[in-house]
Amino acid sequence: MTIDKCINLDDLRAMAKKRVPKLVYDFIEGGVDDEDGLWRNEDAFQRRSLVPRYMVDVSKIDQSVELFGRTWSSPYGIAPTGGIGNYRRGGDLMLARAARDANIPFIMSGASNASMEDMAREAPEHGWYQMYTAKDRSISEDMIRRAADLGIPALVVTVDVPVHSNRERNRRNGFTRPLRLTLGTKLDTLRHPLWLKDYMRHGFAMLENWKPYAPAGATALQVGELMAQQVPANLTWTDIERFRALWPRTLILKGVMRADDALRAAEAGVDGLMVSNHGARQLDRAPSPLDVLPALDAAVGDRMALMLDGGVRRGADILIALASGAKFVFLGRPTLYGTVAGGAAGAVKAVTIVREEIEKVMAQIGCPSLDQLGPEFLHGDPEDAGRNIRL
Repeated sequence: MTIDKCINLDDLRAMAKKRVPKLVYDFIEGGVDDEDGLWRNEDAFQRRSLVPRYMVDVSKIDQSVELFGRTWSSPYGIAPTGGIGNYRRGGDLMLARAARDANIPFIMSGASNASMEDMAREAPEHGWYQMYTAKDRSISEDMIRRAADLGIPALVVTVDVPVHSNRERNRRNGFTRPLRLTLGTKLDTLRHPLWLKDYMRHGFAMLENWKPYAPAGATALQVGELMAQQVPANLTWTDIERFRALWPRTLILKGVMRADDALRAAEAGVDGLMVSNHGARQLDRAPSPLDVLPALDAAVGDRMALMLDGGVRRGADILIALASGAKFVFLGRPTLYGTVAGGAAGAVKAVTIVREEIEKVMAQIGCPSLDQLGPEFLHGDPEDAGRNIRL
C-alpha cells in the first residue's frame, strides 16, 4: 500500500507498523501495565453515538472554530509526541508544516528532536511548546524564556508524569535505559531496512531542546540521559504559579482530570486545560478523558477553554468530544502514524483524512457549522462501559 491509497487513519497505522521494528512500534502504540487504558479511551467514544437531523441545508460546511483569540480551520490539532526523530528523521517539523498549511495548531513535545527555535521558524503562528518540568527549575525557567522570546503563542505544561510509568512492552523488548535488546529484537530490526538504514546513518536523534543544558559536545545519548535525570520532577501548584508569572501568553495544563484541580487551575490564571490521561501511557486505571470531560465542563467550562486528547481515531470522535463539552480536540498517535508511514506526505495525509471525515459527518448529522453542535446530537449511555472490551 502507498500513502495515496490510504483511506483512513488505520491504513496509516498499518503502514507505519510495517516500516519500523517492533520495539519502535510498541513504544508508539503501547500503554502501561495491562493496557486496559488504551481500549478504555476508545471505548468511551464507542459508547456514544451521533443522532442526525435531516432536512437541513448542508451544502456549505464550516468547521472553523475560534480558540485563544484565533480562528482555526478545523476543531483539532496535533498533540505532542516525543522522540519522532527516532521513528522518522525530521518528523517533528514535518508535522509542524502540515499543521501550518492546514491552519491547525501543532504542539511540539518536550521530548522532541527538533528545537523550539526550528519550530518557530517553520510555523511561527501554529506551533505551541509542551514542557516537562525539570528537577532543576532553572532549566524549565530558561525554556519558558526561550519560548517567550521566540513569540511561541502557547505553553503547554504536562502535569501527569509524577513518576516513570510501567511500560511493559518496552521492558520486554529491552527498550530501556540502558538498552538491553534481546536477540529477537535485534534480528527484527534487520527486517526493516528503510528504518535501519536511517538509524545506521544518523544514530539516535538529538533532544535539541535539552542540548543547551548539557556539557559542550554531548552526544544524543548523553543529552537523553540528562533529560532522564531531570524528568519526572515533583511538580506542585507553586510551580504553576511561577510559570504563570513567567509566561506572557496562553498557558495550558495538560493532564488535568479532576474538577477540583480544574478549579485550582482557573484560580491560578491558567487559560486552558487539555483533559488527557497521556494516551493511557501513565496510569492504566485512569478513566478516559471523554468520561471525565462533562464534570470539568460543569466546573470551569465558562471560565477557561477545555480541550481533549486521548482515544480519538475518527472525525466523528472529534464531533462527539465537542458535543460533550470540549472546545477543541488533539490527536497524537494518528498523525504520528502518517509521519512514520510516509514522511511529510504522510503527515499531510493524516491531517487531510481527519478534516474530510469531520466535514462528511457534519453534513450527515445536519450540522453545517460547529456553533450549532451541542449535546442534543449525542446518544448513548456513558455509564455502559465495557461493551467493546477487546478480548
